[in-house]
Amino acid sequence: MKKYDEYLSGVLDTYAFCLLPNHFHLLVRIKDFSKFGNLEALKLPRGKAYTPENIVSELFRRFLMSYSKSINIQQQREGSLFRKNFKRIQVDNESYFTTVVSYIHSQMRHHGFKTHDQDYMWSSYKRILTDKPSKLQKQYVLDWFGGKQAYIKFHNVNHSFHEIKKYIIED
Repeated sequence: MKKYDEYLSGVLDTYAFCLLPNHFHLLVRIKDFSKFGNLEALKLPRGKAYTPENIVSELFRRFLMSYSKSINIQQQREGSLFRKNFKRIQVDNESYFTTVVSYIHSQMRHHGFKTHDQDYMWSSYKRILTDKPSKLQKQYVLDWFGGKQAYIKFHNVNHSFHEIKKYIIED
């Protein structure tokens, strides 16, 4: 998450995440382009017209490469760490946003790691409930659900994610 913060927090607002051993899920929004800060500092090649989307794609590419290099050094290995490009789907309605937050937090159960959202330390579920300052859009998410108790209650229901199945990208 430190590398993610280093590469992407200047251009993305993060609402939810879940890190798993072989993949991760993020719920993010591209910040207003005017809030990207100094584009020169991003060291993008000159002569191109950049959109927020291709800046974010380039920064994701750099983030994943940096992460791969770190893991390769740590594990004394070589080569690619990731098999595929990252995939993204636009959250285009309020109901979908609500369901995606819960879906992301349920991923550890879906993949057999833990039985309760609050037990998994590599998820934003617990971090959203803490008062410790962070760049995670915690207050937005809590307000969205109607407060901490409503957030917890919504997550305690065993949801069927059938209504968002058309949006899910899994291989």
